[in-house]
Amino acid sequence: MLNFHPLMKKGREEWEYKMRVRRTASGNEAELQPPLPPGAGDPQLDPQSTTFKMSARSGKKKMTKLSRSARAGVIFPVGRMMRYLRKATFKYRIGMGAPVYLAAVIEYLAAEILELAGNAARDNKKSRITPRHILLAVANDEELNQLLRGVTIASGGVLPRIHPELLAKKRGSRSKAETILSTPSEKKAKKAKTSPVKKSIKKASIKKAPKPKSVRKGKRAENKEGASSSTSDDVPGEGFTILSTKSLFLGQKLSLTQSEISNIGSIKVECIINPTNAEIDLKEDVGNALEKMGGKEFLDAVKELRKSNGPLEVTGAVLGLAPGLPAKFVIHCNIPQWGVDKCEEQLEKTVKNCLTLADEKKLKSIAFPSIASSRNCFPKHIAAQLILKAISNYFVNTTSSSLKNIFFVLFDSESIGIYVQEMARLDTK
Repeated sequence: MLNFHPLMKKGREEWEYKMRVRRTASGNEAELQPPLPPGAGDPQLDPQSTTFKMSARSGKKKMTKLSRSARAGVIFPVGRMMRYLRKATFKYRIGMGAPVYLAAVIEYLAAEILELAGNAARDNKKSRITPRHILLAVANDEELNQLLRGVTIASGGVLPRIHPELLAKKRGSRSKAETILSTPSEKKAKKAKTSPVKKSIKKASIKKAPKPKSVRKGKRAENKEGASSSTSDDVPGEGFTILSTKSLFLGQKLSLTQSEISNIGSIKVECIINPTNAEIDLKEDVGNALEKMGGKEFLDAVKELRKSNGPLEVTGAVLGLAPGLPAKFVIHCNIPQWGVDKCEEQLEKTVKNCLTLADEKKLKSIAFPSIASSRNCFPKHIAAQLILKAISNYFVNTTSSSLKNIFFVLFDSESIGIYVQEMARLDTK
């Protein structure tokens, strides 16, 4: 069979079509069918063909891959959510539907917040959403405000709130104004009316009793000294704000304190807790702040402690000197890692070991930063429950203790909200 050129084939097909038209007109054929285009029906040449392309090697059908987000019908990445869940909660088994549910919830929250923030931007006649609009959107919605009450939005500003007592008019303001506006001539007249007899009586009464005044002065001085000593024990220094306090079983005072992490080295207590690892390094935030405050002397003391003590065991604690700091000692403790077997019991044991060391040295005050929630990956609410429970149980089980003040130094709003809530629950138990 001869192979014709494609153009010759096309001309031949047109000629056959014309012939069929003539035959139909003469009645030889019943139907007129247009010619098929070249390559029609061929799966390799026809893109509209319903047949699947076959691979050359295995002969299997090529299927396009769909992502888990596309199969679930969400925009947020389901695979990334699964990876984060495995990384954060590797202690537990994770079902296949958990990342899908998490991605759907986060996508809904993002869409809701963006819608409300867009409305806030439109009300303020702005075409771009800023963090301020997101803050207003969250604050004006009851459910979102309850969900995100412990979240600080960067560059969001603050909500305008003035206490109603500051706006209320004070009674008696008119009488005060009248007394202030009294003229000096009226004052002179009042002075002139006082009789000289009364003045002499006053002078005599003052001269008669000089001794009780000295006694009173001594009592006042004693009271002032006692008040200053009590306040110095109760307040950890400048830059620290006491948020709430609780009295423990043996009369100790547990105080939640807010400050910046750079101020932890300047706290006026006898001992500071430094969460570290087996090598007693200062790579964590608290260790860095103590090193900056103490300088080279503190670093040399830590190096000597490493040589003399060796590696710390998990839940172990060692007491070292604190040169260059207002505190006398620093207790370095090895915090367990979240997800390890019996990590919750180990954290309670670590807190107990720190308090035992402080009692052995007969210390009166100690400062705990928010331990176990940064490098050790403990969830903040779980760490707060375990630490507060361990401190409370320690003083319940001991007969006597030299400690009088325990300060919890917190640095972020989320930790403050969690610890205040857990301390309130501790009061109810």
